[in-house]
Amino acid sequence: MHRRPLGRGRTLSVLAALVIAVGCALPWYTAGGEVSGIPIRSVNAFGGFAGLVTFLAALAVLALVALPYAAGDQPVAVDRWPSYLLLLLAGIAGVVVTVFQIVTGDLLLVGFRPDRAPGIWAVVAGLVILARAAFEIWQEPERR
Repeated sequence: MHRRPLGRGRTLSVLAALVIAVGCALPWYTAGGEVSGIPIRSVNAFGGFAGLVTFLAALAVLALVALPYAAGDQPVAVDRWPSYLLLLLAGIAGVVVTVFQIVTGDLLLVGFRPDRAPGIWAVVAGLVILARAAFEIWQEPERR
């Protein structure tokens, strides 16, 4: 049985999904500690529903890439660029809602610095890579 090559867009989407998944486990926001004397408060993607949506979008991207290989040599209708775009928008929505919840709750923007919130920066980088992957998949000729 001959398998189709993965392609650049889908390879980028796998890389993006892995970056997003790792970023979800890292802290998205950290306040307190060090000089302030306030106990450290840290939040990651699993601290609320919106962050969990971002993680689930990353897992769905991995499943979407694997789906044509699980279905055999037949093309799968859902393996098209709109599916990747939809998952990208879900991931962006999860990040935006989580950041909005954190900012309205604490108002400490210093907690989003890259040294205090590496997870949010990794997730944003992964979403940028996923946007590029969706563009690459959009540019590909139709699979039949």
